[in-house]
Amino acid sequence: MSVVLSTAELSAADRRERWHEAVSQAFVPLDVNILEEDPSPGRIVTHQLGVTQVSDVQAGSQEVTRSKRLIARDGKEFLILTLQRRGSAVKEQDGRECLIEPGDFSISDSSRVFRKKVEREACFISFQFPRKELRVRDEDLQALTATAFSGRGGSAALVATYFTRLARETAGFDDFVGRQFVATGLDLLALFINERRGRFTPQAPETAAAMMVRVKDHILQNLSDPDLSPTTIAAAHFISVRYLHKLFQLEGSTVGEWIRMQRLERCRRDLLRSPALGLGVAAVARRWGFVSPSHFSRVFRAAYGIAPRDWQLHGLSGEQHTAE
Repeated sequence: MSVVLSTAELSAADRRERWHEAVSQAFVPLDVNILEEDPSPGRIVTHQLGVTQVSDVQAGSQEVTRSKRLIARDGKEFLILTLQRRGSAVKEQDGRECLIEPGDFSISDSSRVFRKKVEREACFISFQFPRKELRVRDEDLQALTATAFSGRGGSAALVATYFTRLARETAGFDDFVGRQFVATGLDLLALFINERRGRFTPQAPETAAAMMVRVKDHILQNLSDPDLSPTTIAAAHFISVRYLHKLFQLEGSTVGEWIRMQRLERCRRDLLRSPALGLGVAAVARRWGFVSPSHFSRVFRAAYGIAPRDWQLHGLSGEQHTAE
């Protein structure tokens, strides 16, 4: 269930006090200094996924500070991952200052003093979770706070994309599913931090889980490539083919099986749409990386119990008829 905190219905005079309450209620206690003479309307929409809070924030120009006084008062140790959607912000923590622009993400630690300043109206998404949930060394985390990570390329882009999609779908998750997706996201974040700090350890459980997210995302982005193989996938992620196979074995599958099923599912979907797309069976198969039409027909029938041509013509009714 979402919780909405908004100052839109209040007079400009009342917004200042209410916004300070809203920010401290939604996050850890913070000192809020609104920099506008007439405060703009602010809005915070929050969802809870287990111990992780996801917040979508729209706010005007302001400065928020986590002071020693507030830290001493509540003693809360939370991490906050922030994805900047619109506008920019300046963050300070651990002796660093950085500019966060749209598409960037950053990390703050509530157990130490930090400051964030927004010059103009901005929108951002934050994930707030207990420090103990992220399995990385304190010194590694402290080295990366108040740092802008660009979501436009490299491993940072995968982190940004995953958490952006997670925030978008949060309202539709039940508690169990939400917890699992958050856990995967934190594994991915831990892998990212360890990579940045030169501590990549393939044997660690969180590394394996996060690596699988990266590998599967890469596969899905390249399904149409007939040359996609364990060798090319492993090379793209700087891991051995043996380790790649081990990752899939932990899930009770193989690299080839997982690729084949992803391709087949997309062919199955597109075959029903193929008349509108103007594509025949062979064209649909090639579209998703199947080079041989005869091979495609065999694996499609083995997977679904119906020939691709019959599925194209009759869909579910043909599948049910074949099963009878």
